[in-house]
Amino acid sequence: MVEWDGRFGTVGDLIPEGASRLRGHIPIRAVGFSLTQATDRILGCLKGIATGDAVGKQTETLSHEDVRRWYPHGIHGFEGTPGSVIPRYVGNAKREWRIGETTDDTERTVAVARAVITDRTVSHVGVGREMLRCRKCVHPGVKSLWEFHQAADPTRIAKTHDGCGAAIRVAPVGIFCTSHRLDELLVGAREAAVSTHGGSPAIAAAAATAAAVSAAIDEASPRQILEVAEYAAAESERRWPGPVTPAFTNAIRAVHDYLERLPALRPAEIAASCFPNRPMTIVPLALGLATVMQSAEEAILVAANIGGDSDSVASIAGGILGAMYPMTVNHDWYTVVEAINHHDLVAIANELARLRH
Repeated sequence: MVEWDGRFGTVGDLIPEGASRLRGHIPIRAVGFSLTQATDRILGCLKGIATGDAVGKQTETLSHEDVRRWYPHGIHGFEGTPGSVIPRYVGNAKREWRIGETTDDTERTVAVARAVITDRTVSHVGVGREMLRCRKCVHPGVKSLWEFHQAADPTRIAKTHDGCGAAIRVAPVGIFCTSHRLDELLVGAREAAVSTHGGSPAIAAAAATAAAVSAAIDEASPRQILEVAEYAAAESERRWPGPVTPAFTNAIRAVHDYLERLPALRPAEIAASCFPNRPMTIVPLALGLATVMQSAEEAILVAANIGGDSDSVASIAGGILGAMYPMTVNHDWYTVVEAINHHDLVAIANELARLRH
């Protein structure tokens, strides 16, 4: 396991004890950037999120060994007939998830986008209002969402929950704000988070993800995207600290550096070192894949073949890489996703592009 804060893992040399891995942040400003270019990158981001979510759902919660058991030849896209029930969800009492169906990750990303488009700002009240319209994964097994929907109060601010549920829906904040507006990005990420996730690690993960998306749309390099994500996480942890020593920023760098040293990105090897089943691996792994790879499609497949919180990792990595390299989002996958879910991401992208500032 990758080690970042002394509580998990066995590879203690990734971050020297007491060393800060945060590097100097240089704001990124896109030069000569047209609305058409921005819209293409925004749409690539949204398509990457949705396709990553749907492809990754096929192996969500599975151990890597169970991924291999269910899919002996691996995940290469949608494994089965689109619209049919994913085999392991046949008869599931909560939901029979379908091949090509997106999860609450995309549903709530669209909710945040609706709030931004309607309100022309990011407010937890607006986000809460739109998220109360969401229906997926609203059950006691997902406490953060269950508590929010039970309260049925769009003004609610959660005080707890450290998971990645805020990070997976925060991309519209990064789309709305350009990357040199870091203060607005940080505040917006927190506003998009606190309806359900009030823990410091959750807000830091959301801030890092929003900043990475924004920088990707602004044509930043992978190194710049990593550094702006680290900066956003560190500043978030400073502004909204939790009861334990901040660790999320170091986790981002540790996982990235581990992935960068690998001669090849093999799911089995990654699963053995930083399996995405806890807050300190899920978003850092997504950010790592997004900044060491150059294809949304390939990153989504790596995440799906690892297992764990595969839909979240694939969704976040796919969104960032879709913004960086829009042509690497698999068109056939997106055609399936749109036919099954009817998100109309083209219209959402056009609306958000006009509001980006």
